[in-house]
Amino acid sequence: MAPGLGGGSSSHWYTRWEQKLSTARRIEQSDWHEPNFDNWVARITEHASSTDRPIVLVGHSLGALSIVHAAPLLADKGIRAAFLVAPPSQRVLLTMPEVDPRFAHVPTAPLPFPSVLVASRDDPYATYEESEAMALDWGSAISDAGNAGHINDESGHGPWPEGLMRFAGFLKTL
Repeated sequence: MAPGLGGGSSSHWYTRWEQKLSTARRIEQSDWHEPNFDNWVARITEHASSTDRPIVLVGHSLGALSIVHAAPLLADKGIRAAFLVAPPSQRVLLTMPEVDPRFAHVPTAPLPFPSVLVASRDDPYATYEESEAMALDWGSAISDAGNAGHINDESGHGPWPEGLMRFAGFLKTL
């Protein structure tokens, strides 16, 4: 699990998934509130290098975008797939002074593993059209979450059972 800015709460959906899924592990970052690009990407690649098991990465918001930034370094790390939820757009990242500006250089190369991007129609961090464009660039399938905000606690997605069902369906395609 790759949380986004702030690291999430104990009631956030990815924390709940981590507790429910026996093989799930959180990728811890040294600073959840002022993310450093090099550190966040390095933690993802270190995590991927620390296991011999196949890995399906799950990321939310800046965590999802960090996975995409790390993707070129993950090609030989046994990554089976990525489940990317509500990555922020370049447009929004450029307005966030607490976020390292290098995150805003959103990659446009296809990912070296299968992926799905779950996008909301009213996410304040990316329009649905921006999410569709990212999915197209990355070769990701797009999954429409409807009007779901940023798919986090604040938008009412603590447990997010629909997301867990989408994730299970995605795993069946691998």
